[in-house]
Amino acid sequence: MRAITNRLVDGCRRCVLPVAAAAVLLAGVSAYSRYSAVHAASGAVSPLDDSSVSSLEALDNAVEAVAARVTPAVVNVAVTSRPIAEEGQDRAGGQMPQGDLPPGLEQFFGGRGPRTAPPNQVEHGIGSGVIISPDGYILTNNHVVDGAVNIRVTMNDRHVYSAKLVGADKLTDLAVLRINATGLPFIGWGDSSKMHPGQSVLAFGSPFGYFQFSVTRGIVSALNRPNPYSDDPRKPGGFIQTDAAINPGNSGGPLVNARGELVGINTFIISDSGSFAGAGFAIPSQIAKATADAIIEHGVVHHGYLGISMNDVTPDNSSFFNLPDASGAIVSQVTPDSPAAKAGMKSGDVIRKLNGTAVDNSSALQVAVSEIAPGKQITLAILRDGKPQSVTVQVGEFHKDTEQAENGAGPGSHGRLGLAVADLTPDVRNQLNLPDQINGVAIANVRPGSPADEAGLAPGDIIQEIDRQPVKSADSFASAVHSSPADKSILLLVWSRGGSSYRVVHPSSSSQSGL
Repeated sequence: MRAITNRLVDGCRRCVLPVAAAAVLLAGVSAYSRYSAVHAASGAVSPLDDSSVSSLEALDNAVEAVAARVTPAVVNVAVTSRPIAEEGQDRAGGQMPQGDLPPGLEQFFGGRGPRTAPPNQVEHGIGSGVIISPDGYILTNNHVVDGAVNIRVTMNDRHVYSAKLVGADKLTDLAVLRINATGLPFIGWGDSSKMHPGQSVLAFGSPFGYFQFSVTRGIVSALNRPNPYSDDPRKPGGFIQTDAAINPGNSGGPLVNARGELVGINTFIISDSGSFAGAGFAIPSQIAKATADAIIEHGVVHHGYLGISMNDVTPDNSSFFNLPDASGAIVSQVTPDSPAAKAGMKSGDVIRKLNGTAVDNSSALQVAVSEIAPGKQITLAILRDGKPQSVTVQVGEFHKDTEQAENGAGPGSHGRLGLAVADLTPDVRNQLNLPDQINGVAIANVRPGSPADEAGLAPGDIIQEIDRQPVKSADSFASAVHSSPADKSILLLVWSRGGSSYRVVHPSSSSQSGL
């Protein structure tokens, strides 16, 4: 029976296959005939009429108008830098012990290995920036100019200027440059707090460093994104996520809204390949403007600090805290002796409002607090075990004892002295084995080739006096440096290698900002 069945199947196949092939051939001939007939009758394809494309043309015209308005204010930033010795190296190129360092000071005194490049080797980098005032102030990312010994800015009209670093803030990854020019085209600020997902945005910059003054279009994908690369949970997030193409080299370029207003500074991407993958991130203007204004006016940025770790309220965890809805920020940890601890805050408190304004999530609260001047009092509306309470907190300063908001004061900076300092906390004193009678500030970093380097200063040295006046804190030292006349040498009393000596430092004449 099986053999008969097989013969029948084979017979069917021999009959069906030619018939099927013929059917396909006839269908193809028929389709081609219809296609030929249509084109023979209609001739060449004619363009669509105005009414059919009016919406698309209106969109094109709007985008072109924004691009034409913004592009003259976009700059290309070219940086020459010297490779910095790996973190924690002493001046002889060796390593300092790292295991017993207090948290936050590994970057100042820790070690990761030998030098990766000769000290006289130079590196080159390309980024972007945007002019924010007609008198030459330019905003970019701190990571674009970090370690720079020379900065050159190319304008849209191909003019090239030397730029100086006015100041930088590592916390927000922003830096302000200035060129000697006036009457420049600049972009006005937009309000990033009024943006919504789905809004159109344009990103400008120099992707890959070669394609200068490029523009890409996309939408706001999301708002208030946390920083996935943050090395400190207290750093503010609040990033704008966009699908406008951002690639290496776009860092520091502007993100603008449909009105051509500056709503963000392009800063990083998330991508397995290192190139655009549909997720770019920009620092919102709410943060960028406050940071730029502070750097321009004061030379430094002072960030508010509460001393808490937080989690977002979610539908999953809200019931455990007796919350009416999934909004707010849950305090997961309170740092001892912090402003929050002194105000009596506890783990499990849920912050619902800041000075009467609703708190949506922890990222929004971080951004809001970071913009508050240290020393100011704020009122937090919290829920503790489901019961409403009001807490008054005097805002502190972020990392005041160990990490200055850098005004060009770190390694490779354009500061007047070329150094960064830290307060002598008990942990720092123990690490450096300082005698009780030695007071002042610890040198955290020294830029190679800087005035401080030429004076023989090194990380771990203690500055006791400046111009015969005792140094009490990092803030007082910075103020003394800034108040010193630009052309005046500075006398420092320095404790180093078990003894004190006076050092004369001749500040850099190329920049008046920083330490």
